[in-house]
Amino acid sequence: MKREHLDGRLFTPELTARLHRDGTALELRAPAVGLWCDAPRTGSLITPGAPVGELEILGVRHRLRAPAEAAGLVLEPGGPRLARRAVQYDEPLLRLDPEASPAAAGHPGAAGATTQADAGGLVFRTPLSGRYYARPAPDQPAFVSVGDVIEAGQTVALLEVMKTFNRVTYGGEGLPARARVLTIGPRDEDDVDEGDVLLSLEPA
Repeated sequence: MKREHLDGRLFTPELTARLHRDGTALELRAPAVGLWCDAPRTGSLITPGAPVGELEILGVRHRLRAPAEAAGLVLEPGGPRLARRAVQYDEPLLRLDPEASPAAAGHPGAAGATTQADAGGLVFRTPLSGRYYARPAPDQPAFVSVGDVIEAGQTVALLEVMKTFNRVTYGGEGLPARARVLTIGPRDEDDVDEGDVLLSLEPA
């Protein structure tokens, strides 16, 4: 997979799916012409900013993410289920049921992702184990600071996993669309484990 380079760090290019409301369901659509692969399975829980496959455009694979307003269980693919499917701009990819219960589909929550703290208060947890980076490059400002208001789908950190940098985007089951950062758990370049508290929050 080809990736962007910045300050010696590797990034997977990302795109956000288009959102269309179809009655009570939400429909995610292709943001560009390309080959779509790694589609979520029917019944999967999709949260704002969650990956919904990859879109290959002119030989470059882009991680495709759900838009900030999208959350629900995958009802069905928007077309034939293939390993790689050619799609046109704005072609339907997935249909989501925003009112379906995650527990009904065997999802007690977004496992290993972001959840509310058991003892009260809101927390955003790291979805992966790796090295935490608070800023995109050493000479650039941090993604978030204490007191900032963040929104679903916003990048809040980088995690280095096996020499590849993954953008961590805010959002998840039980978290508000907008929140204010109260504390930041790890320090820049700390190693973190999946499920560690990244941010403590309050509704904004």
